[in-house]
Amino acid sequence: MLGAGDDDVVVAAARAGDESAFAALVERHRGELRVHCYRMLGSFDESEDLVQETFLRAWKNLGGFEGRSTLRAWLYRIATNACPDALDGRARRVLPHHVAAPSDPSVALPPRTDIAWLQPFPDRLWEPVAPSEAQPDVAVVARETIELAFLAAIQHLPPRQRAVLILRDVLGWPAKQTAALLNGSVASVNSAVQRARATLREHLPERRLEWAPSAEPTEQERAVLRRYMDAVERADLAAVADLLAEDVRATMPPYPMWFQGRDAVVAALAASWDPGSPGYVGRFQMVPTRANRQPAVAAYVRRLDEPAYRAFAIAVLRIEDGRIVEVTAFHGPGLFPAFALPTALPPTHR
Repeated sequence: MLGAGDDDVVVAAARAGDESAFAALVERHRGELRVHCYRMLGSFDESEDLVQETFLRAWKNLGGFEGRSTLRAWLYRIATNACPDALDGRARRVLPHHVAAPSDPSVALPPRTDIAWLQPFPDRLWEPVAPSEAQPDVAVVARETIELAFLAAIQHLPPRQRAVLILRDVLGWPAKQTAALLNGSVASVNSAVQRARATLREHLPERRLEWAPSAEPTEQERAVLRRYMDAVERADLAAVADLLAEDVRATMPPYPMWFQGRDAVVAALAASWDPGSPGYVGRFQMVPTRANRQPAVAAYVRRLDEPAYRAFAIAVLRIEDGRIVEVTAFHGPGLFPAFALPTALPPTHR
């Protein structure tokens, strides 16, 4: 329940048409609703739009909120029902290895704008919600995650199964509460979550069948990230190769090519780092950032005749046993503002 006192006063004011009172009610939930919509959609940009749509629907229907559930649960109901509308008729969001076989490092392909690519999520916009006196319905969630492997796997689920899995297994909602939110029965919710778990096992990486709680990168992971940044800035192929797992995978949406294995990844880097190669990209500057609760880095690139380093990609790393097993570099400057990063750096930046 919302509780007595100030909240009741604010709700009454909002029902009377006070938009500032309504904003005070819903803004406290913006962060977690944004993450919820992101999990459902796989798109940071669309999650922003869906939160706004959720608040718009809530404002229009505030008179129907009678307080039988918490405001938080009511907003989750609106958001969860809005997401399937956004997903209707759309292809699932993917990464390059979901749509094609591994690529030849010597063959470059143009970017594909006709494919719905998965997007990263800036950690700065998400802090996991903890129980508090003000939010008694918030459960302690042991498996809450937004890591890319999990996001990519749940994209294979139909919208309703996706919603059930997120509510039950990620947010920790009881079956009865989930059924009420989705206007279904407990039996249908239990059936849907069992089917969703079976599908998820087929698409999660073998080593990630039981995903870990989202947490800050470990000191070992941060050390690997620092070494990776230094090696890329120095264009040191041997140093990069030493950090890569033998079966490493590298992708860079919206480019459809992807590379499997240390040799293929190093060959692709060699071509892009060689000033004499047609595929030469330039020299890099790297800035650490945080994405999907995984080690991440913002890459900036500069050719010798350019005045500044320009935004190139947000790279999200998966590190296991001290080696990089996956690099997903989201190419282009469009995401940099969401990470509170500039789209250019001066040549002297270090």
